[in-house]
Amino acid sequence: MSFFLGIDTSNYTTSTALYDSEIGEMVQQKKLLPVKEGQLGLRQSDAVFHHTAQLHTLIEELLKDVDTSKIAAIAASSRPRPVDGSYMPCFTVGENTAKILSSAMKIPLYTFSHQEGHISAALFGSQRTDLFDKQFIAFHVSGGTTEAVFAKGFGTGFSVELAAHTLDLNAGQAIDRTGLMLGLKFPCGPQLEQLALKNTEKIRVKPTLKGCDCCLSGVENLSKKLIDEGKSPEYVSAFCLKYIEQTLSEMTKRLLEKYGKHPLLFAGGVMSNRIIKNSFEEKYNAIFAPPQFSADNSAGIAYLGYRKYNDVHTRV
Repeated sequence: MSFFLGIDTSNYTTSTALYDSEIGEMVQQKKLLPVKEGQLGLRQSDAVFHHTAQLHTLIEELLKDVDTSKIAAIAASSRPRPVDGSYMPCFTVGENTAKILSSAMKIPLYTFSHQEGHISAALFGSQRTDLFDKQFIAFHVSGGTTEAVFAKGFGTGFSVELAAHTLDLNAGQAIDRTGLMLGLKFPCGPQLEQLALKNTEKIRVKPTLKGCDCCLSGVENLSKKLIDEGKSPEYVSAFCLKYIEQTLSEMTKRLLEKYGKHPLLFAGGVMSNRIIKNSFEEKYNAIFAPPQFSADNSAGIAYLGYRKYNDVHTRV
């Protein structure tokens, strides 16, 4: 048996993935949750409803040409972060579906956190799975999270210790709120990036930090002020992304001073932004995943399932 099925039902995307361990190939089927025009995300009850409606069709498409008898194990995300008390109703859809499949197919089920999945996907996508045996600093930056963790690899996975986080707004929220003020469609990240790339004016920003932690609520207020002053959408977009870039850069600098020199990994949807990515690759030689492994996905969950199964079933 060589296939490992991964399921992730986050607050933004229904995701499935199948990892073929014999050839190292990852196949994904995922779909954004529908958000009404002008709204910022979904209520949890709506997210649960849409996941329930979408998940079975994605699994059907993913497995239509697969010999399911070769699926060795199933893995699912069961909570946002790998800490006690971390909970979000939308993850119950994927976890419960995985439980049903595991019981019916009589194969093991492994659960992980959404955050662990993001980091794992970034390691897999960047071909840096060697970090599963090392220590590194990982940023998880998205609409629902802006955190840096100190990760300690132990072969099949990693433990994480919170190192820094936002004290108010998440980076993805700041991007989406600025985008909606500019009339863009949620999620606004790709459109905001395209506008920012057209800006030709110089931009200066002063990020706000408390120790290694950051504050990002000012981005929304400052962006609104710029719009009210008549600044172009291109300038406002560039300002928003520059503010986030400089904030993350200062957090990185302070974390390296605190923990010493370690590999740097950046995961999450915000980190697929080319402006931010190019800057950090140049400054810090940082590791980034390809876009398909940066945004919400279940590839990292499937890969963690493979590593867990391999350890459980081969250890002497």
